[in-house]
Amino acid sequence: MAKYKNGWLLLLFIIIGIVLGGLIGEAARGVSGISWLSYGQTIGTVDGDITTFDLGVIVLTIAFQIKLTVASIIGIILSIVVFKVI
Repeated sequence: MAKYKNGWLLLLFIIIGIVLGGLIGEAARGVSGISWLSYGQTIGTVDGDITTFDLGVIVLTIAFQIKLTVASIIGIILSIVVFKVI
């Protein structure tokens, strides 16, 4: 019986890997032996570059930011490996 995999499931696995890796990176920030896991870069809009639309009744604010750390990259790689195994 063939296994059914789709792109949405892979995207879900990658998002879970990013979130779990980010949590591990934040937890490792103060620990001396594994603090390198929290090393990373923030990519996205800066606080002053947020786009805001005031439509009178509704105010819509759009911003996008990703904080990539070593732990989140490891989480992405592990989530892809787990996806291929399942």
